Amino acid sequence: RNYMKRIEVNDPAALRHMGGKRCREGDYKGAADYFKKAAKLGDAESHFQLSILYQDGEGGVEKDEKKEVYHLEEAAIGGHPVARHDLGVIENDNGRKERAVKHWIIAANMGQDHSLENLKLPCREGLVSKEDFTSALRAHQTAVDATKSPQREVAERFWREEAARV
Repeated sequence: RNYMKRIEVNDPAALRHMGGKRCREGDYKGAADYFKKAAKLGDAESHFQLSILYQDGEGGVEKDEKKEVYHLEEAAIGGHPVARHDLGVIENDNGRKERAVKHWIIAANMGQDHSLENLKLPCREGLVSKEDFTSALRAHQTAVDATKSPQREVAERFWREEAARV
């Protein structure tokens, strides 16, 4: 009920939440409608979710590579590290390794683990200098450290213990 009030006033987080709910229910077209509204309001996560819907092309949402890339770009511009990483993958797959490396460096600087991993081969191939890789590694660690808190550590310990009991 509270979400519906927030949706009525175009709260991007509520619109995104409802889009996620529709996805979990299998209503991809309805999800896309909510994500589009939130994306128009600048919600980076909604842009990312739209990119996934256009990539997969399921449940009445047409598969569309141009829309997929557009929404990845918008999400990346909005600071979404996985979207930035995925753009690097697309660039790499299209033979544009230098552009891929730039995306991966930016994503690694935001704490994206897979991007840091993806930089290792270009580093060995000489596409990334040791200095640039070291700089990305340091920025990655700084970003990861910034997400740490005593509360998060307690929660992680709790879930590890729960998983061990199951």
